[in-house]
Amino acid sequence: MSSRKPHRHRSKLLVALLVASASTTYAGVKLDSSPASAATTQPNIVFILTDDLNEDVFGKDAGLRTLLTSQGTTFNKQFVELSLCCPSRTSTLRGQFAHNTGIYTNEAASGGGFQSVHSKGLEDSTVATWLQSAGYRTGFFGKYLNGYPNGAPSSTYIPPGWTRWFSPNGGSPYSEYNYDVNDNGTTVHFGSAPADYGVDVISRRLTTFIKNTTTDYPNKPFFTYVAPYIPHGPATPPPRYDGIYPNAKAPRTPSFNEDDVSDKPAWIRNKPKLTAAQINKIDAFYEKRRESLRSVADLVQDTIDALQAQGVLDNTYIVFTSDNGFHQGQHRLNSGKNTAFEEDLNVPLVIRGPGVPAGAVVNAFTLNVDLAPTFAELAGATAPAFVDGRSLVPFLRGTTPSPWRLAFLNEHAGPRTLNTNTQNNLLEPQDPGDAQALATGGAPVYVGLRAKPNTLGVNAALNYVAYNTGEHELYDLSADPYQLDNSYDSAGLALKQRLETWVTSLKSASGQALRDAEENPPQ
Repeated sequence: MSSRKPHRHRSKLLVALLVASASTTYAGVKLDSSPASAATTQPNIVFILTDDLNEDVFGKDAGLRTLLTSQGTTFNKQFVELSLCCPSRTSTLRGQFAHNTGIYTNEAASGGGFQSVHSKGLEDSTVATWLQSAGYRTGFFGKYLNGYPNGAPSSTYIPPGWTRWFSPNGGSPYSEYNYDVNDNGTTVHFGSAPADYGVDVISRRLTTFIKNTTTDYPNKPFFTYVAPYIPHGPATPPPRYDGIYPNAKAPRTPSFNEDDVSDKPAWIRNKPKLTAAQINKIDAFYEKRRESLRSVADLVQDTIDALQAQGVLDNTYIVFTSDNGFHQGQHRLNSGKNTAFEEDLNVPLVIRGPGVPAGAVVNAFTLNVDLAPTFAELAGATAPAFVDGRSLVPFLRGTTPSPWRLAFLNEHAGPRTLNTNTQNNLLEPQDPGDAQALATGGAPVYVGLRAKPNTLGVNAALNYVAYNTGEHELYDLSADPYQLDNSYDSAGLALKQRLETWVTSLKSASGQALRDAEENPPQ
């Protein structure tokens, strides 16, 4: 076990009591708001997007629970509509589903990744450009889009909308050491010293930005997008946390190394049960994921300390989530994502800040596409009509908007084989033993939806998946939360037809039409 420092001190947390004064009319997404009367009335926003963080690993981190969950509102049913890094991050930046961004994968070769986002001009209108136009100083710190800056005009390219830019552009940033960073237009190298640990470096740059902005631009609000690479593999913890969870094991849920997969589609049926050696590797990786996440809790603490020291904590929203979830052993799948199973789609989301109810829980369906319109409304900015998501601001005021989505679309058209294009180590390393890299392949192309109970004539929360192979999955999540019993074959014809009709309407819609479709199940 490596030597490590004692855990950092915890400053006294403030419970925010100020209610934001911005007046809004909620209509799914803010399209016609007036700018704030003065910049000082606009709140600051710190957005922290972790990489591959699932609910289980988040829930076991006592530091994050203390700093975030107990101080803010938890969104229990926060989902990504496509469980893969670049598509999810693109959707987060623009508030759009993958079928409207056209980004389904991490690689340019398959029509995804940074290179495709850049060539399509999608960066010209993002939450960064909207908030910068609304008077915000904007800062980006950490992982951008997979493959950045391949295909950009230069290795020090800075996307539109960012006042301050700090994002790796070479080396091995996923390892947390030995990487290069585009530091506001200049490439800076970080090596293998303890001080070069990636999450800590991001934390220092972030807190410096907060201090400089509040000191030098006291009348300007700020928005920061903070994207550590943790706990994505190899999930390297800093020396101070290496080995602190020596007996950690991936949860042995009922679906772990599932015995009977005869009801599953062929891509699952073809997989043998995990071996003891594979399970040991899953557990070792799970341990590293938990250990490395402790560094992110330190980043959150450092951020809160900086906000408090600058006197702006009570006017700052802190938003914490992940780009996708992660499975480790469920349904015989090794460590990875990119499926329609609960572990991959359901991610943490906690928001604390002025007027946000502390300790509250929201059980409505919320999505990564909702984040951009939420930030826009908080900032008094105008979100474009192309946005598919909905503002979460009503929940932050303690109210549940009506109507709200009753279902949401899930999409997947990603690669089924091993990544081969890994230029400069900037594209996502293959998850160890991930299903999509196995000889038997990963999930085929699919579309599906999650529906709340009592929306299609059945008193059950449903997860429906339609593969391009002609296979289907249907789970009653109310009775079968671990998705063990595929009930599609026994479902009635009327239910099957309504599910397919609803998916068809969702996958062809955008903007307000898509939001309308989410609220109106087919009859």
